[in-house]
Order: sequence, then structure tokens, then C-alpha cells
Amino acid sequence: MRRNELEALAQRFCEAVVRQQEEPLLAFFAPGAQVCWHCSNERFTAEGYVRANCAYPGSWKGEVERVDPIPGGMAAVMRVWMGDASFHTASFFRLTPEGKIAALDEYFGDDGQAPQWRRKMGLAQPIR
Repeated sequence: MRRNELEALAQRFCEAVVRQQEEPLLAFFAPGAQVCWHCSNERFTAEGYVRANCAYPGSWKGEVERVDPIPGGMAAVMRVWMGDASFHTASFFRLTPEGKIAALDEYFGDDGQAPQWRRKMGLAQPIR
């Protein structure tokens, strides 16, 4: 797939995730797809992933920040938030030739300030 097609796919996927749209979200996956949330040591079927995502409490917003083609698929960085809670996810998609998700590996991180000890060192500048 071309970069613009991958970017459009990532955007549609992100929208279905944050809107918690079960049927549209399930349509992104190929039969037998697996999803791994490495930070919490969980492996899901596509159906389990969709159920977990759609049952997640609250009304979320999200945006795709970056999409890069990788062999066999794409890597995407997305930010999701609700109120003061904000998270980033690095997602690695293995895609079928038809553009369906065959495997998805996701890594989540809480957004927030660097620890005080590191801020005191004065080594870094804010990204935003």
C-alpha cells in the first residue's frame, strides 16, 4: 500500500477505536488476526480486542500523529485522551495484501511530566 493509503487506513482505524464502533472496527481485521498489548501482557483475538476496546469506560478522542510504512504493513503513533487523561500508543500493523489487519502489536504510555529528578538536571527541552 502507498503511504497515503496507509495514512487513510490509520485515520479510519483511529476514528473507529475512539468512537468505540464495534462493527466498523471488527471489519478492519482479517480472519484469525491477533492483537498484542505488550505493556499489559495481553493477547486478544480480533473479537476480544474489539470487545475490550468498546467496553473501555468513557468517551475518548484521538488523533494519528505519525504513520510510516514498514515491511508488510505500517507503524503508527496515535494519541488518545479523555479529560485530563492522555496516552500515546505505538502500533505496528501487519497487513494482508487486501489491507486487512493480520496482526497488531501495541505499546501504550501515559502522557505526563518527566520525573522531578530528571527535570532538575535540565538536560531536555519540552517537545510541545
